[in-house]
Amino acid sequence: WADTLTVGASNTPHAEILEQAKPILAKQGIDLEIKPFQDYILPNTALAGHDIDANYFQHITYLNNFNAENGTHLVSVADVHYEPFGIYAGKSDSLDELADGAEVLVPNDVTNEARALLLLQDQGLLTLKEDAGLTATINDITENPKNLEFSELEAPQLPRALEDADIAIINMNFALEAKLDPKSAIYSEGSDSPYANIVAVREGDENRPELQKLMKALTSKEVKDFIEKKYGGSVKTVF
Repeated sequence: WADTLTVGASNTPHAEILEQAKPILAKQGIDLEIKPFQDYILPNTALAGHDIDANYFQHITYLNNFNAENGTHLVSVADVHYEPFGIYAGKSDSLDELADGAEVLVPNDVTNEARALLLLQDQGLLTLKEDAGLTATINDITENPKNLEFSELEAPQLPRALEDADIAIINMNFALEAKLDPKSAIYSEGSDSPYANIVAVREGDENRPELQKLMKALTSKEVKDFIEKKYGGSVKTVF
């Protein structure tokens, strides 16, 4: 007889990483069931609605924003890895050569759109209002010297639309899923990123013994070795 633990996850790399925790948990009498999701909303509504026990797909900034917008009470119990956000070339091969009025694709959810715009600001392509921070949107752009045209798309759609735009800023998990080589990104986020991917649970479940065991398994040496070998730096552990 085994306890079943159901965890929602993005296909790549989260579900692949969870697969490595399966045998570790099996030895402790826990059957880990991984439920893949294709978007960024359903894994949190499923968790809040008690359809799953935990999820692993998002960073803390996204979770905090989701709680604020939806009145949910989800909390982080572990930081596992972070995925450098990348700027990928479509019709334009470099940021220096971006034409006046070039089309730039960004994710349309609040936290990732801000993250994309902050990356462009780092490269001197635009200036944001000083207080815009981690909730910046295209409405907070104060200077846009190249008159960049922004298209906001659902994060999973960005790789598919890349060839029709000049550049796109894409979440690593969707870049990997679309078989884009992270090393081909024309610019990537630095290692001081505040966007560690977390395991989220319902408030009050933080000390459930099987969830504690999941944390230990996900931050084990076996999982760390797998991440380093499998993703070659495009996914970085934070434990």
